[in-house]
Amino acid sequence: VQLQASGGGLVQTGDSLRLSCAVSVRAFSTLTLAWFRRVPGQDREFVSAITGSGSYSYADSVKGRFTVSRDSARNTMYLQMNNLNSEDTAVYYCAAAQTNRLRDSPTGFRYWGPGTLVTVSS
Repeated sequence: VQLQASGGGLVQTGDSLRLSCAVSVRAFSTLTLAWFRRVPGQDREFVSAITGSGSYSYADSVKGRFTVSRDSARNTMYLQMNNLNSEDTAVYYCAAAQTNRLRDSPTGFRYWGPGTLVTVSS
């Protein structure tokens, strides 16, 4: 399983951004996918996850602002981020696990892609 995140960039407070995660795998629907983020000097932080059947979860810090989705035709997961603020500045990573359950711990995901940097300027 290979993952590639994209879509990061420099935006201003209140702006929106959409991240994409392309997944190279045969059985896309069997994967639970997730977004994590990391600020330098801190541990990876759970952002959101979505199962193959469409169940999802969010960290409290992004509820109501971020929306996770997946497109089976494109083997791609998305993260729509609205009303961004400086605390959202981080490197965002997508991850995959061969399970149909929601997970929110980095240790629960075996496959990781390189991150994409999101910088929110005030």
